[in-house]
Amino acid sequence: MTLFTRRSVLIAGTATAGALLIPAAPVTAAPGRTITVGSGEAYEISATTRVARLTIADGGRIVAPEGHSLTLTVDGVETGQLLTETGGTATLIQAGTYRGAVVLTVAEANEVTYETLTFPFRQAVYVSGDGIVREKSVLAAALGGRLTDSLARNVSITSTGECFDGVYVQDAAYTLERPTISLTGNGRCDFAGYGAAVVGNGSATRLTVDGARIGTEGVVRTAVIADGGASVVVKNSVLRTRNGVLPADYEATVETPYMQSVPWMLGLDGNVRATNLIGANSKATYLNSTVFSETWGALSVEGGSGLQLAAINSHIGNTGEYGYGTYAIGDAIVRVLGSRFEVGSYATIIAGPAAVVHYGDSTREAVADLNTELELGLGVAELAALPVRTTTVNSGHFGYMFFGAGSLTVDGGTVVNSERATFLNKGQQTTITVDGSRGARLNPRDGVILQMIELDDPGPVDVDGKMMNVGVYTEPADDPAKDASFDVSAVHTADGAATFTSIELKGDFHNGMRTGKNMVLTFEDSTVQGVISATKAVHRVSTIDSSNFYELGIVTNTARAAINNGVIVTLDSGSTWTVTGTSHLTGLVLAADAVVQAPNGRELTMTVDGTETPVTAGRTYTGAITVGIV
Repeated sequence: MTLFTRRSVLIAGTATAGALLIPAAPVTAAPGRTITVGSGEAYEISATTRVARLTIADGGRIVAPEGHSLTLTVDGVETGQLLTETGGTATLIQAGTYRGAVVLTVAEANEVTYETLTFPFRQAVYVSGDGIVREKSVLAAALGGRLTDSLARNVSITSTGECFDGVYVQDAAYTLERPTISLTGNGRCDFAGYGAAVVGNGSATRLTVDGARIGTEGVVRTAVIADGGASVVVKNSVLRTRNGVLPADYEATVETPYMQSVPWMLGLDGNVRATNLIGANSKATYLNSTVFSETWGALSVEGGSGLQLAAINSHIGNTGEYGYGTYAIGDAIVRVLGSRFEVGSYATIIAGPAAVVHYGDSTREAVADLNTELELGLGVAELAALPVRTTTVNSGHFGYMFFGAGSLTVDGGTVVNSERATFLNKGQQTTITVDGSRGARLNPRDGVILQMIELDDPGPVDVDGKMMNVGVYTEPADDPAKDASFDVSAVHTADGAATFTSIELKGDFHNGMRTGKNMVLTFEDSTVQGVISATKAVHRVSTIDSSNFYELGIVTNTARAAINNGVIVTLDSGSTWTVTGTSHLTGLVLAADAVVQAPNGRELTMTVDGTETPVTAGRTYTGAITVGIV
């Protein structure tokens, strides 16, 4: 008997917690209700089969017919299946004896190709535009609750094997309501979603995950993935991922079909990120949710184009020492509104080349605009019930890191607390805008607001035709040679630019670049107290590799005249700079009411090209400018 119809899948014994879903496909009971596979034997299961005991000897194999997958569940838990080799894609049920409600589900293949590899997906629930596809689902792993072609409610999915997905939605409108998904064991590729709890794929996918409790532990065992133009909305949910154990023979690489750990050159470690947003024109929004990875990253945007990520009134972060909140690559748009970030390393890594990132308040207008733009499907009552909140970032290392070009806006009541520099620019073209008119504040504990340095990523190394993470960063021993073609007193498109409006700033600004890139700072109706200077920036150690990756980005600064690293400062109307130490500039533009001053009890000095020069409001100065105090 089957309780499956085209429009719905009902659960047997719904009044009993953990009741087993009756599979839609025919179920065969093996003779004697046992299957034994001997050593060297290949035993083929042609149809979904239920037994009381399955025994597989060492060297024995139990397989499905060509074009199909085979999945083992015991008492409703997917188990026993492991990858056959490191870097491979196939899985095999391991030798051993399995007892209980043993179901061997034969399902039609769901093969997903990513770049050079094809991954044979297995999933508890597969949804297409016509609803649940029973022939591609392992319904024996979906317990409790109720499934229909448009909704899954209170369903529980547990996996202790490898590379098993919870729910895979392909080009369909679907809602997961209060699912509980627990995955323990490694995944294989989070650029494809192989081993993820929830995957939404395809431009016709509109997936809503509401009230979910998703926990994973394993290498690249991601919680939620949006791919291929899908729109995924996760709300009122808790997502937590923990690292797994990499295979002993795994070699760290940046080749994405094989990558199973974060490239250490980002100053990070770890082997699982909580979410991933990939493909072209995919969208993912996390609303009133908690999303934590142990390390690596919480909300990732990785490859593709036209990607949009939003976090609204959510709690985002890392439980370990290293990790990021969000990642922005390509032309991705990342918006963080009214959220709290507790991150190990960075609130956001901006990897460019045209990424746009905004941290601000979840005002009713801003959320309503996103609801329309991203088609979140929030009704009038739901929008009205959302509280207006500010954003807070607490970072154990830096605030934001520019690994590629991009723009960053911090406004509203956003407060950024970081142990090190608020903004770490590794030689990139930037447009940073900070508007403090509604209370935004920057609080770097080490007293550095903006640090510019050369890119200290040594990059991967070609090893036998594969790009491996075995590079070494070596600190230059000499001073840079002057580039006569680069004008340190001019503003260039590729410079590192930042504008600060209506804000009180206390901290330093260092341009430690060796090659031609200026730091261009504009202050509008703002006060700044600190050193603003070209510097010689030196890492604490002379070489950095995977063993001391955490040293990346950490430098000491010695103020000195610019070589190829100009510093151009504009103090617009209402702005005051209180100079706290010797500062070397190449341009200083003062509005008629701008003020440059020394702290109380000290005297301000300035030389231009070696000549003592008074600081006069309304003037523009260029050249080798030294501003100091005595």
